[in-house]
Order: sequence, then C-alpha cells, then structure tokens
Amino acid sequence: MRTVLVYRLGSLGDTLVALPALRLVAAAYPGCRLVAVTNEDAGGHIASMEAVLSSTGLIDSYIKYPLGLRRLGDLLALRARIRAEGADELVYLASPRGRLTLLRDLAFFGACGIRRFVGLPWRADMQAPRAIGGGRVEREGERLLRCVQRLARGDADTVQSWRLDPGPAVAASAAGLLAVLGGRPLIAFSVGTKVPANDWEDARWAPMLAELARRYPRHGLVALGGAPERARIDALLQPWEGRALNLAGRVTVTESVAVLSRSAVFIGHDSGPMHLAAAAGTRCVAIFSSRLYPGYWFPFGSGHEVLYREIDCQGCALSVCEARAKACIRSISVDDVVQAVGRVLAHEPGVAS
Repeated sequence: MRTVLVYRLGSLGDTLVALPALRLVAAAYPGCRLVAVTNEDAGGHIASMEAVLSSTGLIDSYIKYPLGLRRLGDLLALRARIRAEGADELVYLASPRGRLTLLRDLAFFGACGIRRFVGLPWRADMQAPRAIGGGRVEREGERLLRCVQRLARGDADTVQSWRLDPGPAVAASAAGLLAVLGGRPLIAFSVGTKVPANDWEDARWAPMLAELARRYPRHGLVALGGAPERARIDALLQPWEGRALNLAGRVTVTESVAVLSRSAVFIGHDSGPMHLAAAAGTRCVAIFSSRLYPGYWFPFGSGHEVLYREIDCQGCALSVCEARAKACIRSISVDDVVQAVGRVLAHEPGVAS
C-alpha cells in the first residue's frame, strides 16, 4: 500500500481549522495510507492531532515531530522514522512561517526521501490570508484549502467538512457525565488560551458569570479545558448558584465535542475549545483580542457572536501586550458578553450551520 505523509504542527485549534483540508487530502488519496508528521501533546497540556482526529479515520498513523530546541540525534532519529515509511510524497499543511522556514522544511523532508510535495505556499498570497472585504480576512482553514485546492474533486468546503462527530458511544458517555445537571439547558465555557494577550481575565469573567447566573437560573453551567485551568475554573464557579460542572482536564477531546453538542451556547477566548464548539455545531460567543486581523481565527459557521475591537494597533501579533495593556480585549465589557449570550440563547437550542 502506498504511503503519503501529511505535515501539520500545532495544537487543538490548529488541527480543527485544518479539518476541511485533511478531508480533501483523504478523498484525494483513496487506498493510500496517510501518515501525519505532527508534534507531541506537550505533556497533556495541548491536545495532539491524534486525540482530535481519533473519531474521524482521516489519518492512519502518526510520527511525532519534536518542537523547540532539537538535538542532532533527535533529527536523525526522526529522519530514520520517516524514511522507514517509504513515502515519496508529502502534503504540506504548515502554518505560514516564511520562505526560509519553507526551504528548511524542504531540505529536511528531501533528506527523508520525499520527492513530491503538495501544498507548498511559495507565493506571498499563500503565506497570508486573503482580504475578503468589510475589513475581514479569510480563515486559516480557507487558506489551507487554497494551498491544496488542486487535489479537490468537487466542492471540498462543505459544512460537514468542518464538523466532528464523536459517535454514539462517546455521546452516551457524555450524557452520563452531564446527568448531574438534571437535564437543564447548558451554557458551556472555557477560560483557556495559550496566548496571554487573548485572555479576557478573571476580573471580567467572574462578574460576567455571576450576571448569567442571575439571568438564567434554570440553566446548568459546564466548564471545559485543560487540567491546568481546573483550579481557576473552580474559583470562577463560586457565584453560580445553580448546578455547575467543571470538566476541565477530566474528559477527552471527543467527549468534549459530545458535551458541546448538547450545549445551547459556548463562551470562550480565541482558542482550541472555541473551534471545538464550532466543530460540534454549537453557537459561540467568542471573545477576541485584536492581535490578528479579524476573521483569521473566527469560528466557522453562522449564528456566532464574535466580539472584536478594531483599533489602530490591530494585527500586532503580540503574545504579550505591555505597551497598550491589552486595550483591545479589555475594552470588551461584561455587558457586551452578557448581551451576546442573550442573543444566542434567544434562539435555543440553536445549532450553527
């Protein structure tokens, strides 16, 4: 059986936005064995591609690509592992990192025996999202689709191509976890983000949740995220007088999808859990900083409430904002979020299209 490599690094959100491109690749290589070259899960703090795609059958095997400082021995071992697959073709789905990095990747994979590459973003407009009007740019997932569009056989960008289905067994498991909430309609949220500039901060999260508790006493509250966020979430749940459940660090990615699919709304930062909610078909209230241009990481689908401030320094790409003290995301008020949640809940149970 022929083997084709797929190169995609990143965390939960990076995998989710690549779903349409990954499905296009799977359709373009029927009967082939697809092997992903991707990074480790960082000790459980970042969901691996394997954890995200476990229910899809899109990838047959995974080769772990070391991040950070790499020793020569690590690279030689990786080269030997890739060469052992016997692949001569690679689909390149990397994030934009400039032509020098692209040349470095070509040299390395060429040394691994790869002779044919698909999706290489040589042109400048493949290295960056296109403007689509109204001050917006295309999503990263749409940029990736453009890079591999020559593999397409028909319309690859369908609603279903962005969705994740956890399957009936996982859905039943999630229903069991949620039983303690007594069948109430659910408000889901996550405070997680790997970029400090994207954090709306507890000074706003706490009063926002308290106000939601006052307005929606018949709803249950469920929190998702990683184990490192569990204690932070426990503190934020104190004002919630109704039933609440902190699942941070307690459920798998597919179980999280099942929980989110049963939720009326998801509230969160520009983060992996936000993209997971969109993949589950759940309407999001997404709280964005302006470090990137509007649209690039917006959740797929309709019916979402995206809160983004257009300011003079937008697009700065800073991970930590000191000069402006996160003026963009801090200008989004508690009332802004509460009102956005109200607009989404007015359409309960609501599923994004």
